[in-house]
Amino acid sequence: MCSVGDAFGIDMAERLNPKEYRCKDCGNEFKGIGKNVLCPACQSNTVELA
Repeated sequence: MCSVGDAFGIDMAERLNPKEYRCKDCGNEFKGIGKNVLCPACQSNTVELA
């Protein structure tokens, strides 16, 4: 999506409500959104809610 002029006045992180996750493979803790959350450090999908 493209916008001309000012940026949109929407804070997406606030509206999407990211959750805290922990990777079971590498132990990384991060915030994620969606059904198929991947660890940003090792790309594993073996994650749990922190």
